[in-house]
Amino acid sequence: MEYKFNENTRVQVPAALHLCRLGYTYLDNITEYDNKTNILTDVFLRSVQRLNPELTELQAKQLLNEIILILNNNDLGREFYNKLSSNSNIKLIDFQNANRNEWHVTTEFECENQDSGDCFRPDITCFVNGLPLAFIEVKKPNNHDGILAERERINMRMRNEKFRRFLNVTQLMIFSNNQEYDNENRVPIQGAFYCCTSKDKAFFNVFREADKDFFVEYPYNAVSDNTEKQILQHRNCVVIKNLPEYNTNKDTKTPTNRILTSMLSKERFLFLLRYGFAYVDRKIELEDGSKTTQLEKHVMRYQQLFASFAIRKKLGNGVKSGIIWHTQGSGKTALAYYSVRSLTDFYAAKKTAVKFYFIVDRLDLMEQAKDEFVARGLSVRTANSRDELMSDIRSTNLTENAEGKAEIMVVNIQKFKLDSTNIQIDSNYSTRLQRIFFIDEAHRGYNPQGSFLANLLAADSDSIKIALTGTPLLKEERESWRVFGDYIDTYYYDKSIADGYTLKLMREPVETIYKEKIESILDKLAGGIEVRKSDIDRNKIIEHESYLNALIDYIIADFRRFRIEQADDTVGAMIVCKTNPQAREMYRLWQERFNKALYIEEKHDENLMMAAEPMVAYGHHTKPLRASLILHDEGDKEERKAYIDEYKKKLSVDILIVNQMLLTGFDAPRLKKLYLGRSLDGHDLLQALTRVNRPYHKFKYGYVVDFVNIKENFDATNDRYLRELNRTADIEETGEIETVGEALIVDKEQIIEQIKVIRGILFNYTCDNPEEFRKEIDEIENKENLYTLRSTLENAKAIINQIRAFGDEELKKKIDSLPKGSVPTLITEVSHRIERMNLLESTEHRADVSGIINVALSELEFEFKKGISEELRIVVNDIRERCERVQAEFEANFDRTEDKYVILADEFREYFRRKGFVPQSTQDAKESIDYMDSVMKKIREINRRNNILKKKYQGDERFVRIHKRIEEENEKREKPIISKAEYEIAESLSKMKREIDNRIYLDINIIANENSFKKDTLAMIGHQLIDLGINTNISDRKFINNLIANEYINQYNQVHSR
Repeated sequence: MEYKFNENTRVQVPAALHLCRLGYTYLDNITEYDNKTNILTDVFLRSVQRLNPELTELQAKQLLNEIILILNNNDLGREFYNKLSSNSNIKLIDFQNANRNEWHVTTEFECENQDSGDCFRPDITCFVNGLPLAFIEVKKPNNHDGILAERERINMRMRNEKFRRFLNVTQLMIFSNNQEYDNENRVPIQGAFYCCTSKDKAFFNVFREADKDFFVEYPYNAVSDNTEKQILQHRNCVVIKNLPEYNTNKDTKTPTNRILTSMLSKERFLFLLRYGFAYVDRKIELEDGSKTTQLEKHVMRYQQLFASFAIRKKLGNGVKSGIIWHTQGSGKTALAYYSVRSLTDFYAAKKTAVKFYFIVDRLDLMEQAKDEFVARGLSVRTANSRDELMSDIRSTNLTENAEGKAEIMVVNIQKFKLDSTNIQIDSNYSTRLQRIFFIDEAHRGYNPQGSFLANLLAADSDSIKIALTGTPLLKEERESWRVFGDYIDTYYYDKSIADGYTLKLMREPVETIYKEKIESILDKLAGGIEVRKSDIDRNKIIEHESYLNALIDYIIADFRRFRIEQADDTVGAMIVCKTNPQAREMYRLWQERFNKALYIEEKHDENLMMAAEPMVAYGHHTKPLRASLILHDEGDKEERKAYIDEYKKKLSVDILIVNQMLLTGFDAPRLKKLYLGRSLDGHDLLQALTRVNRPYHKFKYGYVVDFVNIKENFDATNDRYLRELNRTADIEETGEIETVGEALIVDKEQIIEQIKVIRGILFNYTCDNPEEFRKEIDEIENKENLYTLRSTLENAKAIINQIRAFGDEELKKKIDSLPKGSVPTLITEVSHRIERMNLLESTEHRADVSGIINVALSELEFEFKKGISEELRIVVNDIRERCERVQAEFEANFDRTEDKYVILADEFREYFRRKGFVPQSTQDAKESIDYMDSVMKKIREINRRNNILKKKYQGDERFVRIHKRIEEENEKREKPIISKAEYEIAESLSKMKREIDNRIYLDINIIANENSFKKDTLAMIGHQLIDLGINTNISDRKFINNLIANEYINQYNQVHSR
């Protein structure tokens, strides 16, 4: 019977079944529901009365009507979410006891606006107490346009006000095409992603489970045959029940089922519903200069979720301090916000109230943190003096705002952090009060000997101290921050890049022409006097007009070219000067050119334009580049804020000229080019570099133009971090192909040979299970191999069709060995894989090579030349963790006598015996990482080959080993044992296996007499080889017999020795 091998049968049905494993009840006949919101009215009414016994039936119905009404608010569902997540007054959900709630799931439940007729139909909808709080959209693997298509579709729905109620009630949306993530590409093409509703565009987040044992140890419910039958019947696909690909997709560890377990298992989903969403009133400035707010809804990123779990676990174990190391751009302020909500409940369960403090050491960071917390709905108080802070700490009042909002105090200790006065705090813990301090940018460190902050934390020894840092605390800093313990949670740069939250960094060094320019300027400064290098103040050189004019020439030309290369005029730049005088002089010279360019532009004087240097872009209708100067002693706070707003929000400033300001904490996604003219080290260097690594448009890199050769300092910083870390289907592409009509059956033997070739190639794939086949081809990165495979399948399809039409009985028997029914599906899968790879290539960022070529072409026009760009790789990957993954892959191997395995394992052990697990330098770490990556590829290929063979022998690892020993022996011989063709070896061994297994099944103890067993198996092997028409001598038969008999005997002895 035919069936459609599509996203419904491949992903949707197995996912619905998996949700039943997680404790959801499947609904196939929903009749009582509100058609404006899809709330299951009968389930909701009985649930809300069960959770709130004092509620009458009338009151419950009034509550339902109120919810239906507020879901039409243009507020992204904020008012509804406040009711939903509330743990006081009327409860819509029991957050403490998951089993007191009702959990349901259904498929294809249409969301239709009754007035307009607009509708959409989520593949799967999940209900809690009758409320449709999550939906899942699934696609088949390698679908056209990948998950991008789903993102565009949901964005269109979000912008359609006719769907407002349905999207306002939905809290979590999951999108999956049942493939693993492609970590090299920021564009969500394949994998399982999640998001929440938005007014414009949804951000698709990846989810990586942090608990390695979560899927294995999760207490899944057994799903009855009746439930499975119910789902299959509802989706009209009962016919798939016994198909191998369906059973493959039912596995709990498929990408789709993993994200469902991680996010929609009862306890996880309840945690997200209670703490995992934030409404953010983002301040924006309109074109006319007026200000307004734009509402956004955010959902926890996975690293914030697991950090929240880790904090609770540490506190539950009695630990009172620790460090959260989440790389820059990963949302540490948002984590503090989520923690305020989570930890308030955590301590409420202990009958303890909580006061929260967020400590920074700079005024701009205080303003930034305050704005972020206020935007998320917290009541924020600030303290700028010691007395203000101490007054609040001594107070036992929990809230000072009339609305009763959750509160946090943001404290800027910059002006009094060195205050060494002893602090006396009366013990208020008798009133069951817990103080929690979040210390931002903890990597900067403070003097513990008498500093105000250290004294404060020491005085309040019962307080909770959580340090937040974007970089690991180095040894010297850890000593000063001894009040904190170890890391509570970490989130490294590599994961942040793979997750799309940050970009890679590309360094563009300035080569020797630049140095020669400095020497010419030095000659000009010195005149005819002989000057020693030690006599020259380098600052005087870099502040000199000659130097700065040359530098400005280069930067203007380079930045204009950069915008043209990227086809993006919105990107901005930052120039980091070495000194304040240099920054001021550069700004003065810049303004001279800018004003002159404006004059030329106004007069339209062609003669003047020829003399205007690069500030006026010849042949381009672009305005002169505008710069702003940001120095701590230049202008007042309001002026600097205005300049920054013009850069970040209005985009009216192209370039910022700075010295020390804005190198930390400054977040402007449009900043994509950093001109670094000042040598930096350690955290300062990394903080400065990561100003350009925020995601923006389709950029893959942030760019650093290096005038001071930071490579040595960058590598040294990496070395320090490592020490700390180790502490703890297109014809155009393939050419014309022969069509089926052109291939005629002329030579029978030729056709038979073609079938043998096809079988030989297809032997390496699981062709009888399209899902396993798809997984196998997903591991192929070489498109030529895919083209070969597709051509082979096309040939198989052609031969099958020809022989069916024109072949004799002998040929028809021959094609029985080919996967007749599934060939079209397999061809489609390969084509989809090729399309997906082409899509990846088309979305790759263009700048990697084109920038270098364009710069090389422009050498004659400009005096400065870039060196070869190189990626700045922040090597803070966990070497041990990577090594453990490789070791786990070795341990997964079940044929450890194979020559390839033995050689590779010996090399691997010897490498780390020589080098050790702790890299001594950045270069050492890079070599180890590259080496482990190469080993991982090799051992995975060995294991992939083993697993494919294992499927050929119905999961029998013994015959995989036998098969491979025969292959190895054949490599040494001219005349092969059994055959040179793998499929013939497999067919012969499979028949021997069945014969021997049938004999043993009748009497298992025949193996106990080893000599007798070997004689019997030798005779059986001889008979089988004769039946197969294979001529072998006695030596070959004994060779096969020893392999087979020893495998059976070894297994028997292992079982009976227990």
